Amino acid sequence: MRKLLCTVMCLILASTATIVSAQTRVTLGTEGAYPPFNWIDENGDLQGFDVDIGNALCNAANLECEWVVQDWDGIIPGLLAQKYDAIVASMSITKERKQKVDFTKKYYNTPAKFVRVKGSGIEINKDSLNGKTVGVQRATIHENFLRDNYGDVVSIKAYASQEEANLDFLAGRVDLLLADSVALLDGFINTDDGNNAEFVGPDFTDPRWFGEGVGIATRKGDAQLTESLNAAIDAIRSNGTYAEINAKYFDFDVYGD
Repeated sequence: MRKLLCTVMCLILASTATIVSAQTRVTLGTEGAYPPFNWIDENGDLQGFDVDIGNALCNAANLECEWVVQDWDGIIPGLLAQKYDAIVASMSITKERKQKVDFTKKYYNTPAKFVRVKGSGIEINKDSLNGKTVGVQRATIHENFLRDNYGDVVSIKAYASQEEANLDFLAGRVDLLLADSVALLDGFINTDDGNNAEFVGPDFTDPRWFGEGVGIATRKGDAQLTESLNAAIDAIRSNGTYAEINAKYFDFDVYGD
């Protein structure tokens, strides 16, 4: 029995060694235009929560990682075309996306919210929203939610980046914004440009539109990388690394329920 157990353990270790050696260099894709999760600083360097988490996961998984910046509209096609091996770009885990890519477990989960101009009096119901224009980033869960729930009463302007939507809001070309609450708060409301903007309405978290939280997308069938990243997520959650990165950007637990 002891000999059998030893044989099994040796096989497991050999298998693990094969997994580690099979892929030690990994390329990560991100948008670089979605603060505080990912952005490019004045020196041209990638910064943000996604970037720090991705680097920590690579360290925990003993992977050598490099980053590629890709516009959001083409980020899944870029993965499928093998421009990079995984997407670390605040991508929510949804049934629709699961048809094209695989996902790790979540690494954070935050709700969506609307933003209005202070004093505008707009409320989040169909009577108040009737005839209003809402800005949203294109090809996102927020656009899908907006079209499915309020598309019959609002005009929807979809943008290539959240920054473009924010700029049109400032210019008065849209009445409201809909996006991730943290991206809106830290990337817009709490900036000098956003001092006349405020949240309105409830948090939106329905999994039918907003999925199971934010995960890392990998190509279908790349189980070794997905499993390695899942193990790394568990590792940084348990050893305090995740908490340190969280505290660098937020004063609350971004991991969510």
